Parts: sequence; structure tokens; C-alpha cells
Amino acid sequence: MTVPVHYSIRPCSPATHCFEITLTVAKPARKGQVFTLPAWIPGSYLIREFSRHIVSIQASCAGKDVQVRKLDKHTWQAEPVSGSLTLVYQVYAYDLSVRGAYLDEMRGFFNASSVFLAVAGHESSPCEVEIRPPKGRMFADWKVATALPALEVKKSGFGYYRAASYDELLDHPVELGEFQTVSFKACGVPHQFVVSGRFRGDLKRLARDTKKICEYQIKLFGTPAPFERYVFMLYVGKDIYGGLEHRASTALVANRDDLPQAGEEGIGDGYLKLLGLISHEYFHSWNVKRIKPAAFSPYDLSREGYTRLLWAFEGITSYYDDLTLLRCGLIDTPRYLGLLAQTISGVQRGAGRLKQTLEESSFDAWTKYYRQDENSPNSIVSYYTKGSLAALALDLTLRTRSAGKTSLDEVMRALWQKWLTDGQGLAEDEWEAIAQQVTGLSLQHFFDSALRSTEELPLSTLLATQGVDMCWDYADHAADAGGIGMPTAGRKPRASLGVKTAQDPLGLRLINVLDDGAAQQAGLAGGDVLVAVDGLKAGDLDKMLARYRVGEKLTLHLFRRDELLVRDVVLQAQAAATCRLQLQADGGFWLQTGQA
Repeated sequence: MTVPVHYSIRPCSPATHCFEITLTVAKPARKGQVFTLPAWIPGSYLIREFSRHIVSIQASCAGKDVQVRKLDKHTWQAEPVSGSLTLVYQVYAYDLSVRGAYLDEMRGFFNASSVFLAVAGHESSPCEVEIRPPKGRMFADWKVATALPALEVKKSGFGYYRAASYDELLDHPVELGEFQTVSFKACGVPHQFVVSGRFRGDLKRLARDTKKICEYQIKLFGTPAPFERYVFMLYVGKDIYGGLEHRASTALVANRDDLPQAGEEGIGDGYLKLLGLISHEYFHSWNVKRIKPAAFSPYDLSREGYTRLLWAFEGITSYYDDLTLLRCGLIDTPRYLGLLAQTISGVQRGAGRLKQTLEESSFDAWTKYYRQDENSPNSIVSYYTKGSLAALALDLTLRTRSAGKTSLDEVMRALWQKWLTDGQGLAEDEWEAIAQQVTGLSLQHFFDSALRSTEELPLSTLLATQGVDMCWDYADHAADAGGIGMPTAGRKPRASLGVKTAQDPLGLRLINVLDDGAAQQAGLAGGDVLVAVDGLKAGDLDKMLARYRVGEKLTLHLFRRDELLVRDVVLQAQAAATCRLQLQADGGFWLQTGQA
């Protein structure tokens, strides 16, 4: 039986990073078939204009050339034909992130949104995908990894796959290359971990630990899992980090040193960060891939999809990612509280929390969160980090006001049951309504304050009800993001410039100049390059400032573009914006409750 839409993709030139796609439409539109490529990919809220990577495009019918006319930045139309229509086009693929497509002699990866044109009128039609290997002996050991349902494939994975619709096709990224794999079952569901890139690591331990994460989250929402199999695709390299969720898989990138090493028993900070990423993306299998805003049901990938609910889908997921690590036994309570303290500190240190609400942050993701600049800490708040703290505050509010009878866990399960019942997206006011209905509590004041105002979240009061003391301290050094333990009495603040810096060939580049800090008051700006402090070459700023007292004046030499500036700066006291948490002897009960 001929499928309405057939794709064939092959790495035609790995050295020049090009995929070639052949697209055949069995019955093209009578007035001329229209094709489009998405402008963005679900889960990453920025218009990315994937069509700019299409290098060339030709069409034919019955062996004769067919004219193709471009209508706008991501839309093409072929002239009318009688018979099947075939497009052949090349896509440049050199995006190492999880959002696009990548190809070289060592590895290939693609999201369908970057390489497969949608056929107008056939978005709901079944389609077939042939994944072909690159030519050449050096690629003889390449394999395919994807959660896309297979039709007829070789042991290597090359061959034919199917998707029930274009929307389903978009939700199954593909990994190509000489990767390593490890498999496990979670609640009876087969899972595969695919790791590419150069590394040395203990993949068996990675599988054991990931299994604990998966089983906890499946049981939290209730069996069975919403997929028949699941694939983790991890590329490891240097100085990279990120993930993108899909309905039965996730694409991840991380530092190779974050993988656990053979014989290693503990969980280092790097591996903990990787486990948190895995936990976050897996939780999205429920929260955003199925439970989602009505604005994403269905997705319109030609334009922005605005919602004020990203705090609920990214923020709540961020709350549960580290909480899952605790509840499934991978970390202990002090380690979890240390992570929580760092999140609280990070939000507190940005003046943007006083200017942008969580609903505004969600709505403005397209223009602000995903397009950050040197002033962003002063003007925006993250719906990930503050969203996770709002989720914590809501969870503790529910537990306190119900005397432990209900929690955020119950709300999430109710949202999941709603999706299983109707499969519909949530209206903008529906999340709050369901939370109040399920818990039987009036939460209007909480939501108005937490989501629609810039008031501080009452975290200290709420944590105290659970036996956790919280206080503010001065950072010991630039990398001190908070943690466990109360500060020493009588501590005095250190002198501060109020900047965030990064190494630059000339000295230190000012990444951010923070509101009301010494640097801002002296007229310094993000992007300036600090070259000298009181006549000495700028180096370790922490050590240099340690020799000065609050209120002292120093002279800075810096470049703004190619112009040398000299500024006198009066040092200020650092802010007490570093969170310390301390667990009381009988505290932290909420952390261990809600076990699936």
C-alpha cells in the first residue's frame, strides 16, 4: 500500500555537514502542492527559522522537472502536476545542540523539524521514513537510534520507519553513528540509553541510577507508562549542557566528565547535574508532552505560541527533578537541601524578580528568556528557577493547610487523569481551578501573589513548618551559591563591585553589571573588559577585592569596544543573598512523603 507521504534521508556529505532528503507525495494538491518547515521546535520557545539551513531544493514528476516557488521564509509551492511529486533537497546540519540537526564524519543527529518539510493538507496523514547510511567504508559501523516505530529495519537500525502523522514524526529525534548503548526495564517498559562522543564512563551504573528515576516517576503518575519504549540519546563533549523532551525519548548533551567512572561510588557534582537533567526531561513525558497548555494543542510551529503557564510546566518539572533524586534514593536529604539553597540564592541575586512576575516570564519567553542579554539578571526572572520555588511554596502550602492530607503530588496526578480522559490542553485559568478543586482549598491569594505579583515567596515561613531553618548569609567567595548550615555569628560583608565576569584575553569581561551595585553606579556596562584594578592587571577578582574594605575607592581601567575608559569606583558591601538551610532533628518529613 502506498503511503501518502514518504521521506528518505541520508547523510550525503558528512564532511560538509549535509543531509539529503527525498520527499515523495503520492497525490499532490491539484492547485500545486505547498510545503512548509517549522520555525521552532516544541519545548524550546524561540523562533529559530530552521528553513535557513535548506541549501537547495528541486522537484520532479515522472522524470520531468517541476518548478518550485518560494512563498515566504519557510513555505514553498510546486506547480500543479498529474502524478506523484518528488522533492529532493539538501539541509546543512551543524548545530550541536538538542534543538536542530548535526552531521560530521563521526556522528549524525536530527530533529524532524529541521529536515522534514510538512506537506500541506497531509499533516494528519500517515508517513513513512527511510533512514539510509552514508556511503563509504569509514561509516560501515554506523547505527541508528530512535523511538520512531520501525517498519522494516536492519540490525544496524537503518531502514524504514513510520509515523501516524507529521506531529508524531516531529517528536522522534534520530541519532546516527558509532554510539554505545545500555538497556534496562522500568516498570516493565524497555528503556535504552544511547551515548555518543568520546568518553570513558560506567554506563551500567548510569542505567541503574536512571532506572530508579524512571520507576519513581512512572509510579508517581501511575502505571502504565505513557509509552511502550523509551530512548535516552546523550551526546557528551566539552562545556555543553541541555536537553529537549519528546513523547518517547529525550535528546541530551552534557560534559563527558559528568559521566560516572568505573569504581566510583559517590555522586560528584557533575554526575549529579547530569542525573538532574535526566530526571527533568523524563518528567516532561507527562508534564508538557501530554499535560500541556491549550496554546500548544495543537502546536502552530509557524509562529509563537503564547501562554502564561510555562511556570507550571517548566517550573514544576524543575521542582520535581531534584526531588525525584531524593525520593528514589540517589541522594540524601542534606544533599537535596543544598541544591534547593542554591536555587533560592540564584533567584534572590537577580533584581529581575522584583520587576517581572512568573506569568509575565512565561508569556515573554519568546522575546526575553530565550534572548537574554547583559541586562537580563536586572530585568527578568526565570520561570524555571522561580517557577520551581513557586511549586515548592505551593506544595508546602497544601501540606500545611490540609494537615498533610494533600500535596502537589495529588494535583499532578489529577492533571494526568484529566489528560487520560480527554487529551485536551489546559486553558490559561484551568490549572489553578483544578488545583483548587482537587485539594478543596481556596488558593486564589496564593496564586495572585506567587504568579501575578513580584512579592517574595514566603519560603522561610513555609520551610519552618517542615522543620527546615532558612537564613540569608554573605557569600564566602564568587562560587558560593549557598548550601547547608547556618552562618557564623558576627560575619561582616566583603567589598563588592556588583558584577559577574568571564575570562577575556585582555582581562575580565563584565558579563552582567547588577542593579544598584558599585560598578553600575560608576557607569560600567555589560561587555566592558576590565584590564586593570588600581594599576594591577585584572585577574582573580575575588582575591584582588579581598584586600579592600567596604567604602574604599579604587581605579579601574577597562575597554569598551576599542576605547579605553578610566573609572573610579566606591566599593559597596556585598548583599546578604546567599541562602543557608538547616534541617532540624525532626524536620524534612515532606521530602520523604509522597513516595510512589
